[in-house]
Amino acid sequence: MTTAPSTPGRDDRDLTVGDVGEFGLIGRVAPHEHSERVVVGPGDDCAYVAVASGRVLISTDVLVEGRHFRRDWAEAYDIGRRAAAANLSDVMAMGGVATALTVGFAAPADLPAQWAEDLTRGIVDEAALVGAEVVGGDVTAADGVVVSITVVGECDQEPVLRSGARVGDVVAVAGRLGWAGAGLHVLGRGFRSPRVLVEAYRRPEPPYEEGPRGAREGATAMIDVSDGLLADLGHVAEESGVGIDLDAGAFAIPEPIADVAAATNAEPLGFLLTGGDDHTLAATFPAERGAPQGWTVIGRVVEGDGVTVDGAAWAGPTGYEHYR
Repeated sequence: MTTAPSTPGRDDRDLTVGDVGEFGLIGRVAPHEHSERVVVGPGDDCAYVAVASGRVLISTDVLVEGRHFRRDWAEAYDIGRRAAAANLSDVMAMGGVATALTVGFAAPADLPAQWAEDLTRGIVDEAALVGAEVVGGDVTAADGVVVSITVVGECDQEPVLRSGARVGDVVAVAGRLGWAGAGLHVLGRGFRSPRVLVEAYRRPEPPYEEGPRGAREGATAMIDVSDGLLADLGHVAEESGVGIDLDAGAFAIPEPIADVAAATNAEPLGFLLTGGDDHTLAATFPAERGAPQGWTVIGRVVEGDGVTVDGAAWAGPTGYEHYR
């Protein structure tokens, strides 16, 4: 990664994005080494990426300071990891593998340039977990920090959609549930422990390999859990024209979540059912085949509509809502 020339008499660590300017900032954060599939990287009007399968997956996520992250709750590097994970998991949920990302970045002129560099390093490192690369983007001025990432991916088979769940299918999940939500709950009350939950919020661990594996194992529908299990499975139910009933007894409550629930008088199962940002993978599989090893069956697809728990509607919010 190249850097812009230093300003005489100034330590690079003290420079702001206003000091280095638009193109100086791009020079600092844009990677200049790529694999062979990146034909043209940053510096032209578009990146040019070769996609072998011919099936292209594209998704965009926007993170806004004060709404999706706070700089006093997480370091820039971790925010970058979170931002990238939100996009990479969308490709995973279609049964694909991400290959390239572009990053839109807006920030006040007095933001330290090092913060932007650390953010980018987090994005690059998270993308590297699946072999994806940052191939371009844009920067501009704004009153607060905004990070917008677009991911491009591909899949070897037809992508798995939200609309394929069938009555009788089992519902299963891969990955952690409720950890990030419980971490956010703790941070919102001014605490920094249990540390394991706070770190889960700061840096999620999506089960990236399970998306393609779930597709190979016959998943009929898949979605990544970003807003809450009940809310996101609600999208599967709606798109598939079915109901989904979850078995409360199928959920094991991790000890750190149980401790936070007890300390804050919260419903422990609520963290698992409504907490987002873990980017757990939820999918439906034919009953005769069942879920792959390592997945946890948590319910079934039934006739009807919406999502229920033990046959009844969940009392209270079902997950994060962006305009509330």
